[in-house]
Amino acid sequence: MGHPIATTRPQLKALCHQCSLSKLCLPLAVGEDDIERLEDIIKQGRSFSRGETIFEQSEKATSCFAVRGGAIKTTIINKSGDEQVTGFYLPGEIMGLDSISGNSYACSAYALERTSVCELPIDHMEVLARKLPTLQHHFFQLMSSEIQSSQQHAMLLSKNTAEERIASLLLSLSSRFERRRLSPTRFNLPMARNDIANYLGLAVETVSRVMTRFQNQGLINAKGREVELLDVELLQEVALTFARCKS
Repeated sequence: MGHPIATTRPQLKALCHQCSLSKLCLPLAVGEDDIERLEDIIKQGRSFSRGETIFEQSEKATSCFAVRGGAIKTTIINKSGDEQVTGFYLPGEIMGLDSISGNSYACSAYALERTSVCELPIDHMEVLARKLPTLQHHFFQLMSSEIQSSQQHAMLLSKNTAEERIASLLLSLSSRFERRRLSPTRFNLPMARNDIANYLGLAVETVSRVMTRFQNQGLINAKGREVELLDVELLQEVALTFARCKS
């Protein structure tokens, strides 16, 4: 089950308009007064240790969550009882949007490392979105992006080689780190290789073998979870089939 909401001391509360990630998870058109209204309903400062559960599949859906720090993975349990990794979320990204239209969470979410989130109660957000057209439009865009990501993931699993899948994941992470104004070519993978393998529908040994091949070919330099992209253009060529599928 999910954990109780942590009480945040007022002096430690980081306001939305002071947060460096606000431009990623909030619409740019939201004004100062409207942000204050958001701050009244957003529950900030909830933290999780590595491996802790943020919410569980089929649990009553009460909130969406914006990642402030750390990283989160989402999983589902299929009809066979197997766990499938369905996504990874980095700071500035919002998860749980796929559960807004239902009564329960469509997946489970776990902290991949020490992680903090802002909790957005669904009922309050629905009321506020009706009053703030820019916020409503923003959430429509986020949900559209979530649908597109799910479609691209399904396409990736059904049509691409191991090399294309891994190259595409590395390039996706690169662009997401860049959006946070971090290095797009040198970053730490927040997820373990077994999670990468599960997400991409590959064996762990295949992931390790392809990463080693990429390194030998001069595409990347990998030491543990630290990855440096040495030849982005060639990685893009490797992922070209996936890029064509998306267009």
